[in-house]
Amino acid sequence: MYFEYGEKETDYLKSRDKKLGEAIDRIGHIYRKADPDLFSSVIHHIIGQQISTAAQETIWKRLTHKVGIVNADTLLSMSREDLQSIGTTFKKVDYMRDFAEKVKTGTFDMDALKSMTDEEVIRQLSSLKGLGQWTAEMIMTFSMQRPDIVRCGDLAIHRGMRMLYRHRKIDAVTFRRYRKRYSPYGSVASLYLWAIAGGAIPGLTDPAPKRKS
Repeated sequence: MYFEYGEKETDYLKSRDKKLGEAIDRIGHIYRKADPDLFSSVIHHIIGQQISTAAQETIWKRLTHKVGIVNADTLLSMSREDLQSIGTTFKKVDYMRDFAEKVKTGTFDMDALKSMTDEEVIRQLSSLKGLGQWTAEMIMTFSMQRPDIVRCGDLAIHRGMRMLYRHRKIDAVTFRRYRKRYSPYGSVASLYLWAIAGGAIPGLTDPAPKRKS
């Protein structure tokens, strides 16, 4: 499954931002994988903190091989030692088990998130052990598919903005201006900014001042 968007979102962004519109036309449709299962998405992100994407996927495959479906029951059926043996840390194991316990007992109501505002969802997800705002916003984008997420603390988003708009720096005021321009389809804008930051448009450089060695 991929993040879902279409001409409605891209046509709106093109009408609001000429430079972004040109980038959308050059890059084309972006197929970014999404995980509609909120529980497994949270676990996947806990595993992936502070390790490479390749390491995250290796550990995730080991976990799914052991338990099959990743849910509260299957996780809690494993001991701390069994979970740690997939290659993660005991700290992350405790984060995963704490989340699973809260879901199983109803202390954390995942269904309730659907009717909450973005700010409320961030507060709820950030209240979980091992999750901060950055991770919460990633989950909101690629699991919940919330349509208007542009993460202020994302270095790649800032890089994409610098490259697209030729700014040497993106300050808070400039960031808010662009985020407002993209709304209500900020998540789609983010897809393209990430792509730009990753080199999707050949020859487009980052005008940020070079760091002195």
